[in-house]
Amino acid sequence: MERSTIKWSLEDYHQIIQTGLLDDRSVELLAGEIVELSPEREPHAFFSRNAGQYLTRLLGDRALVSPAKPITLPNQSEPEPDIAVVEPLGREYLTHHPYPENIFWLIEYDNTSLEKDSTVKYHIYAEAGIPEYWLANLQTRELIVYRQPSRRNYGSKMTLKEGEISPLAFPDLTIPVEAIIGYDRIVSG
Repeated sequence: MERSTIKWSLEDYHQIIQTGLLDDRSVELLAGEIVELSPEREPHAFFSRNAGQYLTRLLGDRALVSPAKPITLPNQSEPEPDIAVVEPLGREYLTHHPYPENIFWLIEYDNTSLEKDSTVKYHIYAEAGIPEYWLANLQTRELIVYRQPSRRNYGSKMTLKEGEISPLAFPDLTIPVEAIIGYDRIVSG
């Protein structure tokens, strides 16, 4: 017997959320599938929290650094990236999560979920036109930077272990790679 899955629309997903059926579960909608989030281990929490604090201080009022909150994408996806750097639209976010046009860049941290973030989320983000996607591989201590989305892929990929990077949305800023994948001496200073 062939097994098939039911694909959920954003509207279906929001209705399910409204019923409270998912209240005790940590999930996200990825390409029409409701996927359970992996538990966040200490290294993941440490690096994403420190990077979020650093980026918040660095960007000030220019952007909102949104940690582990939903974004709404047109490809039947509502993922919760570890860090979303978005337009600071204030109360507008009372009526919707950030859309692709509100997103400057996304960061995902991987210690155990590299497969999902480097394939499923990679394709979802590229297809939605997210201009920049940073994947922090905590096992290899590499920051993989994807740019130039086209269909389901990114045209540019850089792998960094050190140095600095300027986000596309803020070319006047330089961010030490260590502030994203390093220890807290950069982000607490």
